[in-house]
Amino acid sequence: MMEILGYTSCRQLSQMLMTILVFHGSEFILAASIHGKSNVSRRDLLISKHYLLALMCSLLEYFLEIFLFPGLKEFWWISNLGFAMVVIGEIIRKLAILTASQAFTHTIRIHRDEQHKLVTCGIYRFLRHPGYSGFLIWSVGTQVMLCNPISTVAFAVVVWKFFADRIPYEEHFLRRFFGSQYVEYARHVPSGVPFIR
Repeated sequence: MMEILGYTSCRQLSQMLMTILVFHGSEFILAASIHGKSNVSRRDLLISKHYLLALMCSLLEYFLEIFLFPGLKEFWWISNLGFAMVVIGEIIRKLAILTASQAFTHTIRIHRDEQHKLVTCGIYRFLRHPGYSGFLIWSVGTQVMLCNPISTVAFAVVVWKFFADRIPYEEHFLRRFFGSQYVEYARHVPSGVPFIR
């Protein structure tokens, strides 16, 4: 029982709490500052029932493992690697939001408006979907940071599958909006999510 109140769990759980607060709070603040307060809702916090279920499962794994196998949580180099992934993922995603500005939304646009421009500068020179790439790194990093082996694999698979479905759907509309300009861009710039061309 002392493992749950020890240094390791306090450090890892406080890092997890701060990570979640910073990620979701900054998503909401950026959405409000870019799109205006009146155009932002609780949906822009990016917290869904599925997301909360995944977090609860990861915390259940954490507490079971720290109680049954406390040594599993003591691999500081793994936890620190996870924290580095969280920071890198956060930076990549926020660079994507700031670079795309008005073109970045939390929902896929199915109609082009006159302000919608194809963004190919900044981080978009290197990745077509840096926001997705950043989130994938961030979400898997949260579980590596907690030294949660089961949730690390589960988060990687589930988030990758989500983007494997979402990217082709979104790119269908991007090709419709921008035609050969987007096709040429996609030919030379990787998606940013492994195994998704």
